[in-house]
Amino acid sequence: MSVDLGVLAAPEAAPEAAPAVPATGLVAAVDGVRLLAARHAADADTGRSLSREVTDAIREAGFARHFVAARFGGTEGSFADLTRAVMSVGEGCAASAWCASLAAYSARFASHLPEQGHQELWGAGPDTVVATGLMPAGRARQADGGWRVTGEWAYVSAVDFADWVMVCAAVAGGEGPPQLRFFTLPRGTYTVRETWDSIGMRATGSHTVVVDDVFVPAHLTFDRTDMLTGRNGASRVSAHNVPFQAVGGLTFIAPVVGAATGALAACTGSIQGRRRNQTAELTVVRASGRIDAARHLVAENAQVLDQRLFTPEHMARNERNATFAAEILREAVALLVGAAGTGGLGEGHTLQRFWRDITSATSHVALQYDTAARKNYSAVLLGPEG
Repeated sequence: MSVDLGVLAAPEAAPEAAPAVPATGLVAAVDGVRLLAARHAADADTGRSLSREVTDAIREAGFARHFVAARFGGTEGSFADLTRAVMSVGEGCAASAWCASLAAYSARFASHLPEQGHQELWGAGPDTVVATGLMPAGRARQADGGWRVTGEWAYVSAVDFADWVMVCAAVAGGEGPPQLRFFTLPRGTYTVRETWDSIGMRATGSHTVVVDDVFVPAHLTFDRTDMLTGRNGASRVSAHNVPFQAVGGLTFIAPVVGAATGALAACTGSIQGRRRNQTAELTVVRASGRIDAARHLVAENAQVLDQRLFTPEHMARNERNATFAAEILREAVALLVGAAGTGGLGEGHTLQRFWRDITSATSHVALQYDTAARKNYSAVLLGPEG
């Protein structure tokens, strides 16, 4: 979901640095989530949804609160710690990691709401789960004290267990291109149409949200430009003031790195159980190199965000890193399927699920060169078009 806006400027003033994640927070809890998600992964894939036990574990581990302000009991955590945690969960279940990642990043998006909106979402506690439809759809018209919103938003992951949804709609009226705003709606004010039928990432519940002329008060909406530029008038928390281009595909590529690591473990386990040969050994070595390279690129993206290196070069490289990581992870899992042989594609084999999940996840628009890295990073390498 990278946005083709050329180079986005950094916030005018750097907010206070984010404190370190406490030892009792996300990092300490993630191993348990990974193991639990792995135990439920096959059933989640077959049933096309995460179990309540897994979604509760994602919430309780601190993913939803990771970017929430400390004054509401949130962690104000780092991008690096979240990235490591998401990759870890992905080793057990890609869909669980995907939903955990989006639970964290959606709270970061919601930080652009006015102060009264912060109070409504997190006043009772920091673990509110928000699902986000980033792509513009639908229409909004002004009403007394707010807006009336109508539309449909496809591919809203984690909507099955979200407390709120945030959707992007065009504002009716005015001259020139329509203004785009985000609108936040509590569960019960929208309906969910079960449209997600992908062969991979089946359990993400990325269904369609339907909103029919619902009133959204002014404190539950904000201008999309605020999120794109990273200028946040409602919060000085470091992670709440980050240009969208800099984040790029990090939200979506971190679960894939974890899934590829899980695929490698599944493949090597199957090879160890039968006769080894030089071809299989070479193939898994080649695949492991691609997975490690992707992991380093993704970790670099998180470091850029935590160090607030919002230069055009760094932000464009983050986009390039995410899309290239997606490319080499697809190559890696294809190698692993080849090394495992026919047995690796059996319905009961973990490897085939990771293969389907990685194939599906890397089709995401945020991980495509033409919609993410090509224009911005080519300008870094070649200069602007003449």
